[in-house]
Amino acid sequence: MLTYLADYADYFGPLRLLRYITLRTALAVITALIIGFALGPMLIRKFKKLKFGHGYIDDRTGALGASYFDKKNTPIMGGLIIFISVMISSLLWATPNIWVITSLFVYAALTVPGFRDDYLKVVHKNRNGIAAWEKIGWQSLATFGALGLLLWHPDSATKIRELWVPFVKYAVITHMPWALLLVLFYLWIVGFSNAINLTDGLDGLAVGCTITVALVIGVMAYVADHVMLSEYLLTSHVPKTGELTVICGALIGGCMAFLWYNSHPAEVFMGDTGSLALGGLIGVMAFMIHQPLTLVIAGGVFVMELLSVVVQVSWFKYTKRRFGEGRRVFLMAPIHHHFQKKGWPETKVVLRFWVLSLGFALASLATLKLR
Repeated sequence: MLTYLADYADYFGPLRLLRYITLRTALAVITALIIGFALGPMLIRKFKKLKFGHGYIDDRTGALGASYFDKKNTPIMGGLIIFISVMISSLLWATPNIWVITSLFVYAALTVPGFRDDYLKVVHKNRNGIAAWEKIGWQSLATFGALGLLLWHPDSATKIRELWVPFVKYAVITHMPWALLLVLFYLWIVGFSNAINLTDGLDGLAVGCTITVALVIGVMAYVADHVMLSEYLLTSHVPKTGELTVICGALIGGCMAFLWYNSHPAEVFMGDTGSLALGGLIGVMAFMIHQPLTLVIAGGVFVMELLSVVVQVSWFKYTKRRFGEGRRVFLMAPIHHHFQKKGWPETKVVLRFWVLSLGFALASLATLKLR
């Protein structure tokens, strides 16, 4: 919104600086930080007053969930802090285009089921939250709506059909069939939405890893929009996606502010309000800048968490059917609870997963040059 002030640079010269994505990204980070720090205490007090806590210890964590302090009364719905910070900051500093609109649409659309799920848990004391079919329905709506927008708009209709993979300097598929496009688009949005949701089990774990991934997506979005950089690095040139760098900046700022209150011992939890939407936002941005498989590397921690649940459930069902007794690969899934079961303190698990996330992020950035 404020980017249009650059049109008045003839009257006030410094306004021309608003044309630079790098400056607006920095302003987006600062704006989201300020909003997050201002909102955090107010929302936390409000949540506590309304008793928006779990009210129970999640069966997945058992005693682990209360091993350091009583988490059952810690309020959830903290994802609203990130959501409000990111939306306001993005609307202020990002120039509206199809890429920006689609990203914010997915983010908002997936915040709704997450908020409803948390609301049912804390207000109606329904520990199961929304039904699986309703959750899948909202995720499908976000996916189909976003893909419809991208295929309808002339700036994105052709570009979105290209498929690029790391280490290859050209599109492996220049015009994906709509069926393949739909499947891949769905997998990335829904897959990462669920992956971050599963990762959100320890104080600061999911949001800390989200910051490193957002940084990678921001850098790659800037490269994709820059003609000379994309040509030099032999990556796909996707015009106007540089504005996604601003959204990534807002996301980093919002997550940093939230992490201030979510660090151990957490004053507030992200809840499904935050985790479902953050995964969808990251997934759709990576897909739009032609870096979907690079996101698998950058989001290695999220992928690891998701796969640990898939492996655990699949092996348990297989052994139960084959031997009459279900067996487990991990002590507990998602895998961060496996390490807790092995005796690692919660803070050690989180810090080591952050280290892994940073390593995955650096590895994904290396793919820009290795082609």
